[in-house]
Amino acid sequence: MKLNADLGESFGHWQSTSDEDIMPFIDQANVACGYHAGDPKVLAKTIALVKAHNVSLGAHPSYPDLQGFGRRSMRIPALDLIPMLHAQIAIVEGMARCQNVTLDYVKPHGALYNDMMQHAQVFEDVVLALSQYHQKYPLMIQALANNDFHKELAKKHSVQLIFEAFADRRYTKTGYLLSRQEEGAVLSEEEAYQQAVGLIQRNEVVAQNGDVIALQADSLCVHGDSPSALALVRRIRARLE
Repeated sequence: MKLNADLGESFGHWQSTSDEDIMPFIDQANVACGYHAGDPKVLAKTIALVKAHNVSLGAHPSYPDLQGFGRRSMRIPALDLIPMLHAQIAIVEGMARCQNVTLDYVKPHGALYNDMMQHAQVFEDVVLALSQYHQKYPLMIQALANNDFHKELAKKHSVQLIFEAFADRRYTKTGYLLSRQEEGAVLSEEEAYQQAVGLIQRNEVVAQNGDVIALQADSLCVHGDSPSALALVRRIRARLE
């Protein structure tokens, strides 16, 4: 199993995470495209870190929501959402080429990610966006107990899927992520580490109500803006090795 983190989420003089410290411990970096966080300078610096540590680069597009950090759901029709995604992917792709770095995949951020997983139409819009882009990039989505719908639709449009699970977020009994607006949605360092161990060793996660959910994931995510992100990625990397 690989380890990924959401990075490049600083903006101007505001520093969100310590990307320099986290990057050596991960395999995949989901880099903000400027719509929820990030700016050209931050993006260039983050790509340089990706290159220095030989990390796989992913574009991390979102709804246009700087004030809400991309965590507010929006109703955006496909005619607007698809070119919006193309623009964000192109930003990361183009900036990466300036440093001879290749873009490897796309992972939506925040509310767009949650909407994509819970609403069939949004998922189809995102898949269409990737299928219509000039180059086919894999799409990273949440591993559920049953991803048959997502697999079938992605296959229909020739889009490869990468499945991920989350170390630092609590799961609901239906296998989705508990809303950040609810208490306990973000796990403590120790809780997150134990959840990561369960996913790595047993391919399972314990939901909010105590149910055990089986998940088949290719990658494990730690959110870069979590207070214990650095300590957590260090511990998970040690366990993976």
